[in-house]
Amino acid sequence: MSVASGNKVLPTKIGLIQTRRSLRTSRTVYKILEDKREVLLKRLDEMINEAQKSRDDMWEPLSEAYRQLFDSYLRLGPAKLESVASSTPPTVDVNVNVRTIVSVSVPTMQITQKNVGLTYGFADTNASLDNATRMMRNVLPGILKAAEVENAIFRLATELEKTQRLLNALEYIIIPGYQDTIKFISATLEEREREEFVRLKHVKKVLERRKEEVGKVVEHSEKEEKATTTIENIPRKK
Repeated sequence: MSVASGNKVLPTKIGLIQTRRSLRTSRTVYKILEDKREVLLKRLDEMINEAQKSRDDMWEPLSEAYRQLFDSYLRLGPAKLESVASSTPPTVDVNVNVRTIVSVSVPTMQITQKNVGLTYGFADTNASLDNATRMMRNVLPGILKAAEVENAIFRLATELEKTQRLLNALEYIIIPGYQDTIKFISATLEEREREEFVRLKHVKKVLERRKEEVGKVVEHSEKEEKATTTIENIPRKK
């Protein structure tokens, strides 16, 4: 009895047929996973380039926005900035949807900005805070885009790792296991056929020997019968 992929397989013709079918299925799955891996690698490469571009596009305006915010922080103080921030109503709506990339669910974000202008008074603020507010609003879609792409990269990389593990299991464990099982069953069946052939040959010889013995017995009986008949036919003297 052989073991393939953790299952015991009887060395029979049915077991051989089932194992061969499982081997064909495993090879088909391996080919599908190989194609999936190639697509994942291609999409990952594209998204890494896209993520780099998104970072480059937002880096300079975001840095400038933080410089303006830091300047207003120095001029107005943290208490004033916190007061302005707490009194500012929401001006941005973010809708989160899901799209599929190579059977991987990836969240997407769409931003909708309300055109409400600056929502705080100008008496106790300065131009640096105004500039920082406008720049932050302008750079926010880029930040969301970069976050979306980087999250997609992480999910695709995780799926690629799972796919590679499955490929390794098929290549180094499952497929070789089925191949070994097929060899084992084939060798066992061939050995049984040889044993059956030898047994039949031996039976044939025994039957031929018995046939010869029976023939000799019959022949001897016929001779005795003839001899008896001959003796009976000899005239007796009176």
